[in-house]
Amino acid sequence: MFQRWITLDDVRAVLAQGEVIEERPDDLPYQSRLVLGYAGGRALHIVVADNKQDDETIIVTIYEPEPAQWLPGFKRRRSP
Repeated sequence: MFQRWITLDDVRAVLAQGEVIEERPDDLPYQSRLVLGYAGGRALHIVVADNKQDDETIIVTIYEPEPAQWLPGFKRRRSP
């Protein structure tokens, strides 16, 4: 996060206003989801896991999606 110049405020903004673009119910040890949102004018993806037993949300990773790998709007991956 810090290496990518993404702040905690950016994370909070994306999680508060972002859109879930993928559900990953088979991820282990917790189900996860991919959230797309915008902070400071840039698109960000956050992979979030939910530990429902302990009522906690875990940030797995956060990054700026690469335009070469995603269709415009960053909601769907390009075909290989």
